[in-house]
Amino acid sequence: MTPASQHDPRPPYQQAADAIRRDIETGRLKPGEQLPSHSKLQERFNIANMTARSALRVLREEGLIYTVQGRGSYVADKPGGHSNDAAASEAIRQGTDPEDSQSVGSIPEAIDALNKHLRALNAEIQYLRKEVDELKTERKQR
Repeated sequence: MTPASQHDPRPPYQQAADAIRRDIETGRLKPGEQLPSHSKLQERFNIANMTARSALRVLREEGLIYTVQGRGSYVADKPGGHSNDAAASEAIRQGTDPEDSQSVGSIPEAIDALNKHLRALNAEIQYLRKEVDELKTERKQR
């Protein structure tokens, strides 16, 4: 990390997530654009691979990015739009009409929200699978 961030008491993954979030908010990373690879993030922030993954997980949970297995992570179409996505997902999960929800305007928006939510869940599943594989490898090496 930069010398100034060495004095930041927050965990390195939060610092990295904040820096990437700023890149998205300022337009340095645009919707649909691929984020740097884990190794590039490791170099940029001087962090471990798992720390880089944690930073990306935070951004996925916020709805700022999504991950496609085998391809990488990308800036979401509507950064920061995760609250509407969550409301649409919850409305459909409960069997109510998403249009009745104040935060969702139409069924196509609800479908879009569900698609984003599914991408985020798929990315989290892939992340957890890799983490389990890494733990299994570590266990075998002992």
